[in-house]
Amino acid sequence: MRTLAIDLGYTRRALPVLRFPVVEWIAVARQRARLAALSEDALADLGIDPEAARAEAARPFWDLPRHVR
Repeated sequence: MRTLAIDLGYTRRALPVLRFPVVEWIAVARQRARLAALSEDALADLGIDPEAARAEAARPFWDLPRHVR
């Protein structure tokens, strides 16, 4: 399996004026996919409501949480 390595520091230095959220989109998409894969027992261990987890996992990748923007 091939992976894409992105130097986030270089990207931010090279594009200081433009907000380029692709790296954040990829990270959020992966996190939401992992959240969707957790069992109800695992969610309970983490103190996360299963309905809230499903709602978060169903959000599109471009819908970033406020703290990421």
